[in-house]
Amino acid sequence: MKLLTKEEFKELSYERIFELLETSERGLSETEVKKRQSELGFNEIPEKKKSLIVLFLKKFWGLTAWMLEFIIILSIFLKHYLDAYFIGALLFLNAILSFYQESKSSQAVEALKKQLAIKVRTLRDQWVLIDAREVTVGDIVRIRAGDFVPADVKVIDGSIGVDQSALTGESQLIQKTTNDILYSGSIVKNGECTAVVVFIGNKTYFGKTTELVELAKPKLNIEHMITKVVKFLMVIVVGSLVLTFIVSYVRGENLFALLPLMLILLVSAIPVALPAMFTVSMALGSQQLSKKGILVTRLNASEDVASMTTLCADKTGTITENKLTLSKVKPVSGFSENDIYIYGALCSLEANNDPIDLAFINAAKDKNIDLSSYEKINFIPFDPKLKRTQSAVKINNEQIIITKGAYESICNVCPVVDEKTKLELDNAVNEWAKNGYKTIAISIEKSGKIEFVGLAALYDPPRKDSSVFIKELRKLGVKIKMLTGDAKPIAQEIASQVGIGGNIARPEVIRQAISNNAKKAYEIANQANGFCEVLPEDKFYIVKSLQSGNEIVGMTGDGVNDAPALKQAEVGIAVSNATDIAKKAASVVLLQEGLGTIVNLIKMGRIIHHRVLNWIVNKIVKTFQTVVFVCIAYLITGKFVVSALDVVLLLFIIDFVTISFSTDNVRWSKKPEVFNIRPLVNVSVMIGVLTVLESLFILYVADKNYQIFSNSHMLHSFGFGILLFSNIFNVFVIRERGHFWESVPSRVLLVSMLADFIVGVLMMSFGIIVYRLPFELVALLVFYLILASLFNDFVKVALSKLKNH
Repeated sequence: MKLLTKEEFKELSYERIFELLETSERGLSETEVKKRQSELGFNEIPEKKKSLIVLFLKKFWGLTAWMLEFIIILSIFLKHYLDAYFIGALLFLNAILSFYQESKSSQAVEALKKQLAIKVRTLRDQWVLIDAREVTVGDIVRIRAGDFVPADVKVIDGSIGVDQSALTGESQLIQKTTNDILYSGSIVKNGECTAVVVFIGNKTYFGKTTELVELAKPKLNIEHMITKVVKFLMVIVVGSLVLTFIVSYVRGENLFALLPLMLILLVSAIPVALPAMFTVSMALGSQQLSKKGILVTRLNASEDVASMTTLCADKTGTITENKLTLSKVKPVSGFSENDIYIYGALCSLEANNDPIDLAFINAAKDKNIDLSSYEKINFIPFDPKLKRTQSAVKINNEQIIITKGAYESICNVCPVVDEKTKLELDNAVNEWAKNGYKTIAISIEKSGKIEFVGLAALYDPPRKDSSVFIKELRKLGVKIKMLTGDAKPIAQEIASQVGIGGNIARPEVIRQAISNNAKKAYEIANQANGFCEVLPEDKFYIVKSLQSGNEIVGMTGDGVNDAPALKQAEVGIAVSNATDIAKKAASVVLLQEGLGTIVNLIKMGRIIHHRVLNWIVNKIVKTFQTVVFVCIAYLITGKFVVSALDVVLLLFIIDFVTISFSTDNVRWSKKPEVFNIRPLVNVSVMIGVLTVLESLFILYVADKNYQIFSNSHMLHSFGFGILLFSNIFNVFVIRERGHFWESVPSRVLLVSMLADFIVGVLMMSFGIIVYRLPFELVALLVFYLILASLFNDFVKVALSKLKNH
C-alpha cells in the first residue's frame, strides 16, 4: 500500500486511488483493517492532556487557597505554630479531596464522550455501523444527509451537498459528486454517497475532529438566581465582621491577632465551591442517566429537564414501535400485487436503514421475490419536503424510474386518469388512515410515460406502554404534544389509542399566526393535543409558539432538518437512531426508544436539581449560623467562641458531607421546577436564625453549669462542637422538603454524617486537636441539638405549608 500525497488525493480518480491504497469497492477485510490500524493508528487526534501534577498544584491557587496560605504565614508570624501546622495540613487534605472529586467528574465526561462517539456506515464484508475512530485508510464508507464526514475521503458515487463552514468559514452549500473530495468535519446537508477513505486523524487536511459532547462550563439559570442571595448573605457577613472589628477596637483588643479569625469567617461565607458543585452534580447525574440509556451532550441539560413543562414528541419511534410492516396492497388496473412489492423494494436502499424502505425490502424477501435481474442505476433518498423517494433501475436494457412516497405527493407527479379509480384509491386511503395505517403510493416512468402502480398500507403499532407513560408524564405536570408527518385521520387514531386526545391541528395555522399574532399562535399550540402533516421546519415554529407563552419545551427529533427545532427547544432530545447533526443540536440523546426513557430523564433531572438546591440551602444555613453566631456571641460576651483553627477544621470536616450531597436519595417533585428559590431561601434563613438562637442558649446553659467562659480553650472546643453537630443534624432537616423521616439519605451521605459525628465526639471527648471536654457536657450538647433539629424540622414543614396556601 502506498500512502497518497495531498496533490495525488486532489488529482487522482477514485479508481487509481483504489490501486494505490490496495482496496476496492468491496472494502477491506477485518485482517487488513487490524494491520492498517496497527501501522497507521486510529482515526483520532490525541488530546494534549494537562499534567496531573500541574492540576493538583492548581488546588493551591485561588481565592480560598490564598487566604488560607496568608493565614498560615500570619499564624507563624504571631508564633501560633500549632494553628499554622494544622491549617497547612487541612489545606493539603482539601486539595487531595478536590482533586479526587474533579477526577471523578472528568472520568464521567470522558465516558459520555465514548458513548456518544460519531458512527460511520462502513463496508467490511457487509455494511456495518462502527465508531469513526475505527475507520482506516482504504475503507469504503456510506455518507448521507445528517452525517459528519469522518475522514478525508474521495467520492465514488452519489451526490451530496456539504457545509464546510466549520472548516473554511464559507457558509454556502457545496455540491459534491464522483471523484470530488470531502474533508473531515464537513456536515452533509442533503443527498448521499459512497466514498473511499484516504486520510485519517491528524493527517487530514484540517486536522479537526467533531465531538458531540459540549464541555464548556454551562451557564445555569439557578446561578443567576443564587447570585442575589449570595450578595444578601455577604452584606450580613461583612456587616457582622465590620461591627465586630469596630467593637474589638473600642475594647482595646489586639486587632492583628484577630485578623486570622476574621479572614477565616469571611472565607467560610464565600461560596467558592458553588460552580464546582454544579459541574460535579451534573457530571455524576449524567453518569447515572447513562445507566438508564440516556446520554447528555450538554452538562446543563438536567437543569432544563427539571423545569420542562411541555414535551413535543415524534409519533414514530417515541409513541409507536417504529417497526413498520407492509400489511395491505392495492394495485390499480394493469398491475399486480407483486408489482407493488417489486417496485417498492427497488425504490428502497437497505444501507440507509430507513423503516419504510426496510418494510418493502423485507416484504419482497418474505414473498421470495428475486430482484437480481434488476440493475439499480441511481437512488435519490427521501426528501422530507417532497415526501418521496426515487430510483432509476435498468431491466432488459430498458430504464425505469420508480417513485415511492406519500399518496398526495405521488398524485402530484402522476395524476390518476380514471376518476372511478381515483375515488376508490381515496376511499382506501381514508379507510386505512382511520385504522392507523400509513399509505405509500408507487408510480413508474417508462419510455416517458408515467403510470400509477398502486398503494401499500404500512402499520406501525403504538407501544404497549405509551398510554401508561403518557399518564405518568401528566402526573409529573408535563403536557405532551404528538407531532407526525402522517395525515390527520392516522394522527387522530394513534392519539386516541394512547390517550393523548383528539384535538389534532395542522401546522399551517401556526405558520400563519406566529409572524402576526404570537399570542394566538401560543393559544393554538397550547390547546392542540398534537399536529399532523408536519414538515421539519414546522417543528421549529411549534416550539417557538409554545415558548412565547413561557413554556419550557422539550422536543424529540432524529433528522438533519430537525436540528433547528432541537436547538431552539430548551430540551432537545435526539432519539436513538438520530443523525449526527441532530445529536449535536440536541442536549440529550436516548439510546432506547419510547416515552419510558423520557419519564426517567425528567425524574432524574428533578432529582439532580433538588440535590443542587439542597447544597445551596445548606450553604446558606451553615454560613449564616457560623458567622452570625460567632459575632453575636462576641458582642454579648466579649469573647470569641471559636479560634481560626476551629473554623478551618470545621469547614474541612463538613466538606465530607457537602461532597456527598451530589449522591443523595432525594424525591423528584410532582411538578416542573421553577427558578424561584426565594421561598427556600426564606425557610433556610429562618432555620439559620433558629439555629443561632439555639446555639446561644446552649452556650448560656453550658457556662452556667461548667463555667466554660473562664477557660478560653474549653470555650473554643464547645463552640466548635455547637457548629459541627448542628451542621450535621441540619443536613437531615434541609435535604427533605417534608419531615426528615419521609426519605432515607443515600448510603454515602449517611456514612459521611455518621463519620463526622463520631470524629467530633472522639475529638472533644479525648482532646484530639481541640480541648478535651467532660463526656457529660458532650452528651448534653448532642442531646440538646437533636431536640433543636426536631423542632426546626417541624418549623420548616409549617412554613412550607404556609407558603403553599
